[in-house]
Order: sequence, then C-alpha cells, then structure tokens
Amino acid sequence: MYKIFLSIGIVFIVIGVILYLFKGFPLFRLPGDIYIDKGNFKFYFPITSSILLSILFTLILTFISKFR
Repeated sequence: MYKIFLSIGIVFIVIGVILYLFKGFPLFRLPGDIYIDKGNFKFYFPITSSILLSILFTLILTFISKFR
C-alpha cells in the first residue's frame, strides 16, 4: 500500500514542478475554454484543456500498457 501512496506523491511532485516551470505556457487558456469575468465574479472552465490532457494521458497509458 505504501508503494501506491509513494508513487502518487512522486507523480504530484513531478506535475507540480512541470506546472511551475511552464507557468507562462498557455495550456489552460486555449480557445474553447469557458471564461466569464463579470465584476466580482469570475468563472473558468477549461473544457478544451481537459479534453487535450485526457487524450494525452490516454495515449501515454496505452503505450505503457502495450510495452509491459
């Protein structure tokens, strides 16, 4: 069980470092993302970014499972 938690922790650390290094990269400001800014209300829903990340992770996991 500890190996699972350790692996998840390492994945979160790697994701955090990647997001910190590429904070200027417009991944979460793609066309198709919903952004509403009205006065003191802000709403952001990254639908296009979520779809792209889902496709990317699916491809990565598919390649990993085929080469195991």
